Amino acid sequence: MARMLQHAKPDQLVELVLPYLWVALADGRVPANICVDACMTLRNAYGQLGVRAELLPVDLAIQNQDGGGTRYGSLTPRWTGTSWNGHCVLVLPDSGRFVDATVEQFDEVRAIGMGPMVGKVALSIDGDGSLMEPGAKVVLQRGDLVLTYTVAGPEALASIVEHPEAVAHADGHRRTGVNVASFTLAALRGEGVRGRAMQTPYPRLRALLRAVGDVPYEADEAGDVRFCLPDHNDQERWLRLDEIPLPPTVPAPWPRS
Repeated sequence: MARMLQHAKPDQLVELVLPYLWVALADGRVPANICVDACMTLRNAYGQLGVRAELLPVDLAIQNQDGGGTRYGSLTPRWTGTSWNGHCVLVLPDSGRFVDATVEQFDEVRAIGMGPMVGKVALSIDGDGSLMEPGAKVVLQRGDLVLTYTVAGPEALASIVEHPEAVAHADGHRRTGVNVASFTLAALRGEGVRGRAMQTPYPRLRALLRAVGDVPYEADEAGDVRFCLPDHNDQERWLRLDEIPLPPTVPAPWPRS
């Protein structure tokens, strides 16, 4: 993590660091729907820092050097009880980045040991608001493997966000996302990093860095990360990231309804 922070460019800091941090915090605990849970959580985490992130259901084909390979996910994913049989990634529209935080759930990718996949993609917003047309392909390299992601249609996205399983866990995804964003903010204010973090194109992140300065933070008994800061009444309290007072000109977190 320290090496990544040292070498990332200002506009890459949040995009690159946050998925790696999520993996570190997960600490081997893999839920049944790891990609859905990760994407829902990271969408909220990115959003708290002012970075728009959107879910993108995909089919994934992993090809090895001899031409063989395995296909994962589906262009027409379905739920079986509480398990979803597709694969899901995130797209960051403002920076054109593609994030597969759970790519190492697949054995052949995990064997290479490079962590989450973050790549650049060309985005074209359709008339229906989609970020990428169904059938569009994103081809990325990981070691000797070629990973080909094929974008599923809007029905696949609806199968995630409208399903009772996702709705039931929405508050948990948001809460965990706020905590992941809090640890990210703490990392980005470190010596040698904060100056570059203040150059990122995200006004909300810059405002949060100014607000927290070098104040202490800790996790409470419920596991929520809190910073010791004055509240709206100028009373010092331990505040969650989403409770920190910011100027009214600071953009609201994503997602925005």
